[in-house]
Amino acid sequence: MSNAHTSIDPITLSVVRGALETAQREMTTTLEKTARSSVFNLAHDYSNALFDHLPEMILQGQDIPIHLGSLMPAMKAVAEYYGDDIHEGDVIYHNDPVMMGSHILDCCMYKPVFYKGELVFWTVCKGHVTDIGGPVPAGYNPDAKEIYAEGLRIPPIKIWEKGVKRHDVINLIHSNMRSRRNQEGDLNAQFGACAVGERNMIALLDKYGVETVRAAIEELKNMADTHMRSLISSIPDGQYHGEAVLEDSGHGLGDLTISADIEITDSDVHIKITSPPQVPYFINSYAGNSMSGVLLGLMMFAQVDPPYNEGLYRCVTVDLGEHGTLCNAKEPAPHVNCTTTPMETLTDAVRMAFEDAAPDRVIASWGHASGINISGIDPKTGEQYVTMILASIISGAGATQQMDGWHACGPLCCFGALSSGDIELLEYQYPILIHKYGLAEDSGGAGEYRGGCGTVWEVEPLGHEMTVVAFGEGREHPTMGAAGAEQISPELKLGRLEIIHKGGVTDLYKQNTVTEIQPGDRARNTNPGGGGYGSSFARSIPAVLKDVEERIISVAAAKTEYGVVIDPQTLTVHEAETDALRRHLQRQQLKLTA
Repeated sequence: MSNAHTSIDPITLSVVRGALETAQREMTTTLEKTARSSVFNLAHDYSNALFDHLPEMILQGQDIPIHLGSLMPAMKAVAEYYGDDIHEGDVIYHNDPVMMGSHILDCCMYKPVFYKGELVFWTVCKGHVTDIGGPVPAGYNPDAKEIYAEGLRIPPIKIWEKGVKRHDVINLIHSNMRSRRNQEGDLNAQFGACAVGERNMIALLDKYGVETVRAAIEELKNMADTHMRSLISSIPDGQYHGEAVLEDSGHGLGDLTISADIEITDSDVHIKITSPPQVPYFINSYAGNSMSGVLLGLMMFAQVDPPYNEGLYRCVTVDLGEHGTLCNAKEPAPHVNCTTTPMETLTDAVRMAFEDAAPDRVIASWGHASGINISGIDPKTGEQYVTMILASIISGAGATQQMDGWHACGPLCCFGALSSGDIELLEYQYPILIHKYGLAEDSGGAGEYRGGCGTVWEVEPLGHEMTVVAFGEGREHPTMGAAGAEQISPELKLGRLEIIHKGGVTDLYKQNTVTEIQPGDRARNTNPGGGGYGSSFARSIPAVLKDVEERIISVAAAKTEYGVVIDPQTLTVHEAETDALRRHLQRQQLKLTA
C-alpha cells in the first residue's frame, strides 16, 4: 500500500510516535518482570525494537548499543532467508553471527505482525542468554580456535509456526544449554515481550489504519534523516582518520590496530574500516556486530536528537574491509568476546575519525569491558548455575568539555544501558557471598575534567568449587583521554582480576582465562575508569580536594596526577607546596610536548 500522497498532521504524528514508544517500553517492562536469569531481570542485557514491513527499524529502545546496530542487518537477513514463507503466528529465533547476529550468546526473537492478512510490522527482542553450550560455562572460551568450539549456533529457525509452538525445536536448543530452567524462563519472557509489542501495534492500526500509520512512520524516518544530514553537512568536506589499539590480552597476538577513515561529501559520509587479519582467538567480529561498533562511534560523536530509527543512517555507507579480517570475520573464526573486544576499540577508532573532522566535539572514551562469568554446582539443589556477572563490567564514562565522566556507567559497548542489580538478589539467586561492590579509587582518567570511576566486585563461593571466566580488555592500556589528558599513572587505571586465596596468596590475572576457586577464596575484579579531558593541572584545586574527600582519588594521586598537595590527616591543601609543584609539573609537561 503506497503512502506517497498521504500527509500527516503534527498531532497525529505525535500520537503515533508516542504509541510506538509505549509499545517498545512495554516490551522492555514485560521482559524485565518475567525473565528468570539475573542477566535479564537484574542487568537488563537485552534490547527491543520495532520494524516495519520493509523491514526497516522504526524505533529502537534506549537499550544496549551492541545489540541495536546489528539488529538492522540481522532483521534483513532473517526476512530474506524466509522470503514468502512468513505467516501469521510464526516466531523466529536466531543468533548466528555468520547471518548478521552479534555473537552466539545474544539470541534474538522475531515476531511478524500481520493485520488483516498483511505483514505490517515485526516486533524484535534480543537478549544475552546465560549460557549457549560449548566447553566453557557462560560461553566465553578463551581457548577456542574456531567458532565450533564456542557453543550452539542457531541460524534462523521457527520456534512457533503458524501459531503452533515447536516443542521439539525448543527442546533441542535448551538441551544444549546449561541452567535449563533459566533458559526456558528467559525464552518465554522474550516471547511475552514480542507478543505485547504485537498487541500494541495492532491496537494502533485499529485506531488509525495502515495508511496513516505508515505515513507517520515515514515522516519519523525523514526527521531522523534530516537531523543526521544537518550534522554531517556542517562538517567540511574531506577525508579524516582515526585509529585505536586493541591490547594484547596475554595470548601472544600482540597489540592490534584498528583504523577508520571517513569521507564526507555534502551530507553523506562513507566509513571505511581497516583491521588486521582474523586471529585464532575469540576476539574476531563478524559483520553484524561490527556494524554496531561503527554506528555507536558515529552516535557518540553525533549526539543527535530523537527519533532514533533507521532514517538516521540513510546518509551513511560502511565498508568493513576485506572479508577474513578482525572486523569482518569469516567462518570459522572464533568470536564470542567480540561484543566488547574488538567492538569497543572499533568504536573508539570511528569516534576519533569523526573528531578529526570536528575537533570541537571531542570527548574522552568510556572504559572498556573487563569482567568475569561464574559457574558451579549449587550445594543446596545439586543443580548447575551459570551467569554472566554484568556488575563486574561496569566501568567509568569518559569526560567531556563541560563535565566529569559519570561513575559506574559503562562499559563503552553498553553506553549506560546496563544495570548491575542488587547485591542481595544475586546472593539470593546463587550460592555466593559478595564481599565488595563499589567504586575503584583512582580508576578515573586524570584531566581538567576527570573520567568516571570504574568498579570493583569481589565474590566468594559458598560450599562449592566455582569456575571463574575472565573476558574483555583494559588490563594493559588505560582508557583513552582527550584534549591533552595525560596518563601520568596508567597502572592505576587498568582492569585486573585478583584471586585471593584463603591462605593469603594473591594471584593476578591480566589476560582472559578460566580458573577455579574454592570456598574461602575470593575473586576480585576491577574495571577501568573513563578517560579524562584536558590537562589535569588545570583542574580546580577545590574539585581535587572534593574528589579526595569522597575517595574518588587518593591523596597520593592528587599529588602525582593533579599537582595538589593534601595533608592525609586533616585533608587540607598545602597551598604554597601545591603552587610550586603545579608550576614544576606544568613546565615538565611543556618540555615533553615541545
